[in-house]
Amino acid sequence: MHRRLLALMAGSAVATLLTASGSASAQVAQEEATPLEPLSVIGSSGGAAANATTIDATAVQTYGRNKIDDVLRATPGVFTRQNAQQPGVAVNIRGFEGSGRVNMMIDGVRQSFRFTGHEAAGFTYVDPNLLAGIDIMRGEVTTTGGGALAGSVNFRTLDVDDILLPGKAYGGLGRLSWGSNGVDFSEMAAAGVRTDRVDFAGAISRRQSDDYKDGDGEKVAGTSQDLLSGLVKAKVRIGDDQELSLGGVFYDNDFFANSYDQTVKNNTLSVKYRYNPDSPLIDLTSSIFYNNLKMHYTGGTGSAVGRKIEDEGIGFNFSNVSLFDLGDVGVRTANGVEYFHDQVTSEDGGVNPADGKSSTGGAFTETTFRYGMFDLTGGLRYGFYSLEGSGTPNDTYGSFNVDKSEGSFDPKITLAVNVTPWLQPYVTWGRSMRAPTTQETMLGGSHPGSVSGVYVPNPDLDSETSQGWEFGANLNRGGVFRADDVFTARANYFVKNVKNYIAAYFNASERGFQFVNVDGTTKVKGFELEARYDIGVAFASVGYTHMSSDLPSQMPGLGASQYMPDDVLTLEGGARFLERKLTVGGRYSYVSEGLVANAGSAGATAARGGDPYRLVDVYASYAHSENLTVSGKVSNLFDKQYTPFLSTTGAGQGRTFYLTTQLRF
Repeated sequence: MHRRLLALMAGSAVATLLTASGSASAQVAQEEATPLEPLSVIGSSGGAAANATTIDATAVQTYGRNKIDDVLRATPGVFTRQNAQQPGVAVNIRGFEGSGRVNMMIDGVRQSFRFTGHEAAGFTYVDPNLLAGIDIMRGEVTTTGGGALAGSVNFRTLDVDDILLPGKAYGGLGRLSWGSNGVDFSEMAAAGVRTDRVDFAGAISRRQSDDYKDGDGEKVAGTSQDLLSGLVKAKVRIGDDQELSLGGVFYDNDFFANSYDQTVKNNTLSVKYRYNPDSPLIDLTSSIFYNNLKMHYTGGTGSAVGRKIEDEGIGFNFSNVSLFDLGDVGVRTANGVEYFHDQVTSEDGGVNPADGKSSTGGAFTETTFRYGMFDLTGGLRYGFYSLEGSGTPNDTYGSFNVDKSEGSFDPKITLAVNVTPWLQPYVTWGRSMRAPTTQETMLGGSHPGSVSGVYVPNPDLDSETSQGWEFGANLNRGGVFRADDVFTARANYFVKNVKNYIAAYFNASERGFQFVNVDGTTKVKGFELEARYDIGVAFASVGYTHMSSDLPSQMPGLGASQYMPDDVLTLEGGARFLERKLTVGGRYSYVSEGLVANAGSAGATAARGGDPYRLVDVYASYAHSENLTVSGKVSNLFDKQYTPFLSTTGAGQGRTFYLTTQLRF
C-alpha cells in the first residue's frame, strides 16, 4: 500500500506545486500527470496539501531574467522589497520580510546576510541567468528549511539535467541576450557530461548593464551593474543506491546602492549525500554546506567608504523518509535534524555589529496518515537559537555583550480530504518561531552626516512567534472540455497571529532608536488564488492576492515597510502555433495601494499609500528545433510611469525590448 500512498500523495501534490509559467510548454499536461519518485525535497512540509509553488526556468527567463522581483511579484502570496539600484532580492511572503522571517536559500543553503539601514533587512544574491527554478513554501515549514516565520524560498541553480538534451551523454547550453533601455548584453555558457557513474556540470555568466529610463524618459541613476557569476557541480553514483553531490555557486557584482559604489561577492558550497536502497523504510538525505558573503563599499562621497561587512555561515541537515502500512492506513514519515551557524564581522559597519555569532536549528518529525480519502499530517519541530557577540559602542552607551539562547516546540497539523481524484480541500493549523538577529540585538552607533540619531542595542529581545489557520482547496483535473486539456488551481484563506513582533521604535528612556518587542498580538489575513488552464494550443492563468494586516509600522531607516499591497492581480494568456513551435502570449499586472510604514515617527500607525498601477508585457518564443530557440519580449508595453509598491529607490523601468537566443547541443 505504501506505493499506492506515494503515488496518490504525488498526484495530490501536483495541484499545489503549480508551475508558474503559462508560457512554458505544450507538455504541461503530461508533466503534471507524472507520478513522483520517493524524494526528500528542501522545504517539503505539510504533506500533500502543502501550500507550495514552483516557478520553472521558462518563467524565470521570460519574466525574471532582468530582475528576479518581476517573476516573484506575480506569484500569489509573494512580493519583494525592491530597490532599482539593488540587484539583491528580498522575498516577502504574506507581509513578512527580512531578518529571517522568510528563509531564503540557494540550492538548499541558507542565505543569512543581514543589513540594517534604509533598506530591506536581508538580501539573497544569485544570478537569474543561472536559475533552473524557484521553490516557494508559504506558511509554517516543519521540516528541512524551517525556523522562519512565514515560509521559505529556494533558488535552484542549473544542474546537468537542465543543460543536456534528453538522452545525451554530453552537451552544452548557451544563451545570448540583449535588451534596450540600459539592459544591454548578457551571456551564459554551460556544459555537462554524464557517464554511468559521474555527472559534471559547469556554467559561467556575464552581464554589464547601464542605467535605465523610467516611463517619463528620465534616467534612473545608479541602476547599472557589472556581474560575473558561475557554478560547478558534480554527482557521483556510488553503486545503485547511493549518490554524492558536490556544488559551488559563485557571484561577483559591482553596483551602486545605499549612496555608495559597492562590490558584493557571494560563494555557496555544498556536499550532499543520498542513500535510497530498495527499501520503503529508507530514503536518507544529508548535506553539509558553507556560504560566504562579503560586501565592500568601494567608492562614494560619504564617510562610509571602505565599509566591509562579511557573513560566513556553515551548516548541515539530515533526514529520512519512510513508507509503511499500519493495517489499512498508509504512512509516510519524515524525520531529521538541521543546524546552521553564522558569524558576522564588519569594519566601519555603521550600526551593524562588528562581531556577532548566531546559531539556529531544529529536530523535526512529520508524518502523513492516509486512510481512504483522508490525509492527516502531523508535524512537530523543536527549534532553537543562540546569539552571542558585542555591538558598536557610541558616545552615549559603552560596549555591551549579548549571550542568549531559546528553544520552542512548534507543531503543525493538516487534514486533507481527497473528495475526488481531482479535488482536495484541506485545513491547516501551525505554529512557528523567528529568532531575533544579531543586527537587531546588537544595533549600535550614530547616524552619519548632518542628521543626528543614536541607535541602542536590545540584548533582551524575545523571539517572534506566530500561529495561524489556513483553509484551502487544490484542484487538478484533465479532460475538462476535451481529452487533452488540464485545469489546475489552488485557493486558500489564511489568518496568522503574531506575538512579540520586532519593530524599530524610539525609546525615550534610552534616548535612542531601538528594536523592541511590540506588546500584544498582531494579525495578518488574506486570500490567495492560483489557477491555470492549458489546452495545448492555448493557455491562460490567473494569480490573485488580497491582504489585510495590522502589523506594527516599521521605523524607516532601521529596515523598510513590509506591508504587501491590498490587491495584486496577474492575468496571462497565449497560444501556440506552427505545430506548437511558436508561442505568443502576454501578461497583465495590477497592483493596488496599501499600507505603508509611517516615515514621520517610530511606532506610528501605518498610513495608506502607493499609487495603483497597471502593466502589460508581451512575448513570443520560437523553437526552431530542440537545439535552437529564439525569443523576444516587450516589458511595460505602454511605457507607464510608475513606482513599484515596496520600492526603496527609483521609479519603475520604462518600455524595454528583449531578444534572446538559446542554443542546446
